[in-house]
This record gives sequence, structure tokens and C-alpha cells, in this order.
Amino acid sequence: MQQHLTAYSKLIKKEAKNLGFMFCGIAKADFLEEEAPRLEAWLKKGMQGEMQYMENHFDKRLDPRLLVDGAKSVISLGLNYYTNQSQFDPAAPKISKYAYGDDYHQVIKAKLKQLLEIINEKIGEVHGRAFVDSAPVLDKAWAKKAALGWIGKNTNLINTKKGSFFFLAELIVDIELEYDVPATADHCGTCTRCIDACPTEAIVAPYVVDGSRCISYLTIELKNEIPGEFKGKMDNWMFGCDVCQDVCPWNRFSVLNHERSFQPKEDLLGMNKGDWEDITEDIFQKVFKNSPVKRTKYSGLKRNIEFLGNSDL
Repeated sequence: MQQHLTAYSKLIKKEAKNLGFMFCGIAKADFLEEEAPRLEAWLKKGMQGEMQYMENHFDKRLDPRLLVDGAKSVISLGLNYYTNQSQFDPAAPKISKYAYGDDYHQVIKAKLKQLLEIINEKIGEVHGRAFVDSAPVLDKAWAKKAALGWIGKNTNLINTKKGSFFFLAELIVDIELEYDVPATADHCGTCTRCIDACPTEAIVAPYVVDGSRCISYLTIELKNEIPGEFKGKMDNWMFGCDVCQDVCPWNRFSVLNHERSFQPKEDLLGMNKGDWEDITEDIFQKVFKNSPVKRTKYSGLKRNIEFLGNSDL
């Protein structure tokens, strides 16, 4: 039996690599005991801000067996999006690297669907569901359990060999597999670069991010006006933020991604400060076709750009 489990797990990891995933690890589908009190405390302090969905499905968030009937294994995958390209105009409002190309949800979902098809073809009838930010799944907790890395002081999952510029996704399936042994070591040590560099002081303690202060939240998730206290503190970010990853020493090991869909769009990189300030809805639709930036909508991006402009006054 154990030989079968080992063989199946090896096969899944090999096929995941063939599909372009940088990482693949497997954990037993079970209740996340360690995470339960942390999540509860975080929610009680209101650190989710307007992200009310974080309060929903508390039990499902902590137990994948409530999401998928008969779930036995969580296959965690990491897809690299790192690029060394950047926007040409250093004065232009900034966009997080992950949004330079096509929407990762669609790209990863298609790969997960292919992986599940291959599993069914080569192992037998396996039922499961693919998750890419699409349901109450604690991606980083599962990635840590599947030995993909550790959760750093900035609360990102970090890998000692490849850094942290990668997306996380899961396949939750109803078959037993061989499970990876998570590394217990935390490789942050005494380093506090991410905490010291955060423009809005959102990392309120090591391993704790106040989501309601995070620039990614303020520019994407927040639907109301950006609070005035953040004027002059946004570090010129109009969509997302890479600061805590850019300063992380482990990201010196990041490697360029080879995913065609994630290659930066030239017309996005080429827009200067004035272009962004004058952006029309037509230009927005053209530049951000199939882009994760569409999530903030034209009105949201305009709000962010105007907030940055007013911060200079």
C-alpha cells in the first residue's frame, strides 16, 4: 500500500512540474489546529478591515473536509511569477509584479484542471476541487504543511531556495497519498527588514499583519475611500505592494518565471506618470484586458491614483 502512495505522490509531483509549477507538496487533509486560535484572534482585533468574507465559513477555512466530500489530501502548488522588469518611468504610480501579466486565477485554474485530469487518467477515479483564492482555504498554512517553506514575519510563505514571489493554489482530493514532512525551522532569524520597511506599518508584530493597514488591502480590497491617515505613506503604490518581499533577503534567490501568460505587458510598463493620471476607461479596458487589476475596477484605480496625487500636495 505504502509503495502505491509513494508512486502516486511522485507521479503527481512530476506532472505538476511538467505543467510549470515550481513547487508541489502534499499534506493530510485535517483540521488546522495551530491556525484556529490565530485566525480567531486576528478577526477579533478587526484586522480584516472590510474583508468580511474572512469572517465567513470559519469552520470550512480550518477544515478542508468540510469543503470537499471525502477529502483526504491537500496538494499544495506554487507557481513562480517573479520578473526583474519594472515600469519604465520611476515616477509612475506602481503596480505589484504579480499583476504585470494575465490574471493568475485563470492561468492556475487551467493548470489545476489539467493536473486533476492527468491524475484521473493515470491513477484512477479521483474526485477533487481546485482552489485559487476562490474559497475559504488558508493557502499559506497548507503550503507550510506540505513543506513548501515557512511563513515569514511578513506572513508570506518563503522558500529558502526560491524566495517568495510565487502564487499558491491547492487541489483537495479524496485519495490518500504520501505526505511531506514540513520543516519546523523558521529562517527569518533576527531579521526585521520587512517590518522596518513597511510604509504603512502594517506588520504590527513579527508574523502579524494588520490587513486593514496593508497597501494591498487599501488599493484593492477596500471599496470605500482610503483613510486620510495614509496620505504620503503609500510609497506611490496604486495596485498592490511588493515592499516586504523586495526587502526580504531570501528573495535574492528568486528566479525569472517562464510562464508566457505572466510576461509583463509592454503598454503597461510603458505608461508614464501623466498617462496614469489621465487614464480613461477605454485605456483601462485595453491595458488591463485579462488582468488581475480589473478587480479594482476603473473607478478604484482612479481613486488610488488621485489619492497618491493628493498625497503630494
